[in-house]
Amino acid sequence: MYNFFIDKENKREGLCYITGSDFNHIKNVLRMRSGEEFIVSEGGISSLCRLMRFEEERAVAEIIEDDYQNTELQIKIYLFQGLPKSDKLELIIQKSVELGVFGIIPVEMSRSIVKLDSKKKESRRERWQAISESAAKQSKRNIIPEVFNVMTYTQALEKAKELDLLLIPYESENGMTATHKALSRIKKGASVGILIGPEGGFDDKEIAAAKDIGGYSISLGKRILRTETAAITSVGMCMIHAEMNL
Repeated sequence: MYNFFIDKENKREGLCYITGSDFNHIKNVLRMRSGEEFIVSEGGISSLCRLMRFEEERAVAEIIEDDYQNTELQIKIYLFQGLPKSDKLELIIQKSVELGVFGIIPVEMSRSIVKLDSKKKESRRERWQAISESAAKQSKRNIIPEVFNVMTYTQALEKAKELDLLLIPYESENGMTATHKALSRIKKGASVGILIGPEGGFDDKEIAAAKDIGGYSISLGKRILRTETAAITSVGMCMIHAEMNL
């Protein structure tokens, strides 16, 4: 079943109004007919809707069931991702959104190969946000996770201070005991940050600074993982913990 996101003003009096590119997709690509059902999400609430009619610039659907499904985790996961090269961040955003991440923060780190000027940062962010929206639709999310502006490492740590817990997957961490202990600290309603280094890994000073604000170094196993694999694995571990234990 297809899922579409709308703004608050397009949901009222038992009806939903789908406009813009989603209207075109419903009418001209999917060629939906009156009576077909789909999901509409707004403000973190998903509703089961039935298409009624097409108007000039919008599709009109009646709400069959509000609060139809809640696919969100019991925790808010923020992924702090060291800027990787090529299009790796696009994959990371797509998969982490599918797994339930709440927000993605691209971070400039000392070993990041990619350097973006202000114009590129904004254009990339727009594309990254579109990828987040597409992944949210595909995975039936109730929200579209925000992709934040690219931050410096100092800015990222300031943001991390606002969270309940910061996890730092680090290749120099030995054994899974630290990982188990860190995951056990995650409680219902908690905000959890995951800090992932770029291809070149963390600088020692970056690890020290993250630990200084209360970050917990964890292991992802005996193997050395690529940055995109580490990000997806870390979010997946937190997702499984939340789904199974909270």
